[in-house]
Amino acid sequence: MSEIAENIANIIQTIDGKARLIAVTKTKPVATLDEAYNSGFKRFGENKVQEMVEKYERMPKDIEWHMIGHLQSNKVKYMASFVSMIHSVDSLKLLREINKEALKHNRVIDCLLQIFIADEETKFGLSKEEAIEILTSPDLLTFKNIRIAGLMGMGSFTDDSDKIRNEFRGLKNLFDSLQIYNHDRVSLKELSMGMSGDYQIAVDEGSTLVRVGSAIFGGR
Repeated sequence: MSEIAENIANIIQTIDGKARLIAVTKTKPVATLDEAYNSGFKRFGENKVQEMVEKYERMPKDIEWHMIGHLQSNKVKYMASFVSMIHSVDSLKLLREINKEALKHNRVIDCLLQIFIADEETKFGLSKEEAIEILTSPDLLTFKNIRIAGLMGMGSFTDDSDKIRNEFRGLKNLFDSLQIYNHDRVSLKELSMGMSGDYQIAVDEGSTLVRVGSAIFGGR
């Protein structure tokens, strides 16, 4: 068993069926992804649309691709035919564009609303009020080719595990409180939180999807 396959197996064992693993493959060459794929793993996350498209074209077509990085509206068209889930939706405008492009391919694309939970100014995301505004927008009912499937958040970049735990717990509480907004276009089932350094805390706090890169593939 290769080191990558071993790392994947160990993480899956650690999360013990409570969450699903997304292997974050940004900046990694196709040969490295092949190694993960050949071990039987088929769920990959990318930060940049162009990089994801290039890898999609070169790899087997049964891979589940997750867009986890900040997304510009004008890039949606390049991946609308195949992306499995978009984790980083932060505006109604972006949802409108995803819906428009998904319609062209007769698909329904699962989307997560990215919530701002960290201290850093550089992180993207919505406030609770902005998320509710999207979930209650009449426009949403007309978007037949998207589904809001849950929330995503990125914890602060810190060694303070109590701080991270509180951020994740806050996101889980918000996730629970927003269940009242479920309808045809909203089915809040997924909570995407936790990366290489904090995925175990995230799983403890209710994450259903963890996005792990360096703990699988090593540093850049």
